[in-house]
Amino acid sequence: MIRALVLLSVLFPLAVSGQNYPNKAIRMIVPFAPGGASDFVGRIIQPRMSELLGQQVIVENRAGASGNIGLEYAAKAAPDGYTIYLGNIGTVALNPAVFTKMQTKPTRDFIAISQVVDVPGVLVVHPDLQAKTVKDIVAIAKAYPGKLNYGSPGAGSQNRLETEVFRKLENLDMVHVPYKGGAGPAVAGLVGGETHLMFVTASSAINHVKNNRLRLIAVTSAKRLAAFPDVPTMAESGYPQLTSGSWQGIFVPTGTPKEAVDKLYSVVIETMKNPDVQQRLSNGGVEVVTSAPGEFAKFVAKETERWGQAVKEAGATAE
Repeated sequence: MIRALVLLSVLFPLAVSGQNYPNKAIRMIVPFAPGGASDFVGRIIQPRMSELLGQQVIVENRAGASGNIGLEYAAKAAPDGYTIYLGNIGTVALNPAVFTKMQTKPTRDFIAISQVVDVPGVLVVHPDLQAKTVKDIVAIAKAYPGKLNYGSPGAGSQNRLETEVFRKLENLDMVHVPYKGGAGPAVAGLVGGETHLMFVTASSAINHVKNNRLRLIAVTSAKRLAAFPDVPTMAESGYPQLTSGSWQGIFVPTGTPKEAVDKLYSVVIETMKNPDVQQRLSNGGVEVVTSAPGEFAKFVAKETERWGQAVKEAGATAE
């Protein structure tokens, strides 16, 4: 009888914990510094997720190493549903190919909950650069080899890889200037004139474009942005190889209980349906895209294979 009571005392809290999830604050790990696309998305969805979960969701920026610091921190967190990870194409699908000694394998160490957004990319330049088209950039770079600098959020970032593909297509001699902490610092460097051009997410640059601090040359999405209908796509500019987006999604460490996974999925879907959330994201050039866990996991696996091949062909390695 005593043994039975002891066993019940052990099992009962576990059952209650699963039924009452969540019963404390949840951390959302954003692997980049404030000011970039990931932080932008995280801070828009955080209030609605908190409301639906009935517990505070706390955005925690853990930047560095092209997002790998936040990635590895989230992967090693207790798989109890109280640490969620806002991953993106760079940290989840691209970094494993660039950083060959990476210990974390996202497709193994995370459960994919749902994609939340797709963020179009843009090619922007400092206003002092006398370029209004992609061909103008090519002409200037060829006329002044080694004189143009391009910024990126880090050696292994999607933005750096996009520029490397562009550079190799046109055999351009340009200097890479990597920044630490995500797109925010890299964009600030471009606005400040430290660099001449960069590929970056639209949400990270759109306000600077609207305030004439940056000039928008082209977009990497398959279609033109509604906010800038006169700006061509990279494909229209002659570079279909540079059609891409920067998706983001919610993940939890492998081993997280199914009850928590199911709860988080339902909350994420309801959050992304919210008109205010959708409008605020749209104002920043971000498109809402959601998917079921199994569907998202398959998508991540395909993206990992696609970008792994792109890294190999471009010869992009961590510096």
